[in-house]
Amino acid sequence: MKLRIALVGCGKVADQHVGEIQKLNNACVVAVCDRELLMAEQLAVRCGIAKHYSDFDRMLEETRPDVVHVTTPPQSHILLATKALDFGCHVLVEKPLALDRADAEHFIDHVLRSGRKMTVGYTYYFDPICRLMRQMITSGKVGEIVHVESILGYDLSGPFGEPILVDPDHWVRQLPGQLLHNVIDHLVNKITEFVTDDAPTIYAHAFPRIDVRDFPDELRIMILGENTSGYATFSSHARPLAHTLTVCGTRNTLHLDLISGCLTSSSTPSLPGAIGRLSCTFGQAGQYFLQGARNVARFARSEYQYFAGLNFLFSAFYDSIIHDTPVPIPYTEILRVSACMDEIFGQLRRSPLLVL
Repeated sequence: MKLRIALVGCGKVADQHVGEIQKLNNACVVAVCDRELLMAEQLAVRCGIAKHYSDFDRMLEETRPDVVHVTTPPQSHILLATKALDFGCHVLVEKPLALDRADAEHFIDHVLRSGRKMTVGYTYYFDPICRLMRQMITSGKVGEIVHVESILGYDLSGPFGEPILVDPDHWVRQLPGQLLHNVIDHLVNKITEFVTDDAPTIYAHAFPRIDVRDFPDELRIMILGENTSGYATFSSHARPLAHTLTVCGTRNTLHLDLISGCLTSSSTPSLPGAIGRLSCTFGQAGQYFLQGARNVARFARSEYQYFAGLNFLFSAFYDSIIHDTPVPIPYTEILRVSACMDEIFGQLRRSPLLVL
């Protein structure tokens, strides 16, 4: 069975979605839509898609998709996703799902009542090394998780960041948390996977590092659960750009580099004294060599792709529809992320040093 996919919102992220869908055997893109017809037409021509629209309702009526991808700015996510859901479609929504937990919870309740399925475009949630990390944790190699650290660098001079700098009316600036609101899922969902408390203690601080900036571009977060803690760092200025995750367990500590696609582990040395300390260096070097060799093999098989995690998410979500199995990201996990975002932005709005 091959699902019919339609997409609404033809900005930069839409190209990523269409590119990954077109690699799959269980789905095909039948139409795209944007209120700016030229945007939809250009995407359709670039990617060989048969139909394009500026009217979302008309696209739904004429193409009858099984799944709708909502890749518009976050302010319109719930409205468009609900319309697609009510039409009988399953929906995949770009992050963030909603602007606050209340809207996210109301929408997920609607999904459950409808009998349809929904997921969120957490781009890195199923990156190959994140999947390997979960396998290692499940096998017991890491032990109980004690602490998690998530770091994300952002290039404001890049193709996504530069328009935000030059356009004071950019849609990102209209979000309650501005730039931070649009990227924070990538930080928080790596922590809430392990800090699963219903109401963890959260401390957040954000600031613009350059005085001329009129929005915060640096963020630090501490999330404290009963047995597990997490730190999150977002930086627009630290170089080189980093995208890492450290998972500290009672047996081993895992280090994930999502830019290079490498996972290494640190464990207690098995040899005594200085010899043990020396062996750690060579052990780490050996792990990096093996990871590099695996990535070369993946590259040769055309599997070393930047959006491999997104591709896996799409395929797993479509399979959950075709075979009526659980969705790849539990709704409870999505709601934990929304709840943390509410608390973080609530604290930032109350800060005397920052206006959001």
